[in-house]
Amino acid sequence: MVALTPGANNLLGMHHAVHHGPLKAATALLGRLAAFAIMVVAVVAGLGPVLAASHLALTIIKWAGVAYLAYLALRVLTARTTEATTKTPAHSANPRRKEFLVAISNPKAILIFTAFVPQFVDPARAPVPLQLAVLGAVYLAAELLAGTAYVAVGAGIRKAGLTRRARARLDKATGAVLLGMAGALAVSKP
Repeated sequence: MVALTPGANNLLGMHHAVHHGPLKAATALLGRLAAFAIMVVAVVAGLGPVLAASHLALTIIKWAGVAYLAYLALRVLTARTTEATTKTPAHSANPRRKEFLVAISNPKAILIFTAFVPQFVDPARAPVPLQLAVLGAVYLAAELLAGTAYVAVGAGIRKAGLTRRARARLDKATGAVLLGMAGALAVSKP
């Protein structure tokens, strides 16, 4: 359920499917999964409690996330659909890199791996690092399924054949939501 929650990465995946097509959006999910895999490895290596306890590290990550979400929002809000086609926006960039940067700069994702996932570890059973690795793999699978669902929604929107005006409105709404997420993250406590 945590992975299905509408968030910046899921919204971005849907946006990529609308503008770049479902195949490119689905492969962009690899960027998100790579970022989360790095977090899983950090937690398995024992860095989770260190990150969770470091107010400075979480604050730096938080503000990097705010800055990047605001940057993406402004790019989407100020972009124009090209004249040649309504399928490709002028703000095209590497969707996989965008997915990675949004995921890696999300302090809430770090907290998922450092505070939420470890609650399901039983120290009396298999070695803790192995349990964390398995739980991390399960979360990555859930994230892949959730991301794919949002890409499917975006693919459906793309298939509907929106006019340039409707696509521009969708972009403005996406940009506004991303900007709202940046604001919510800015006022949240790390």
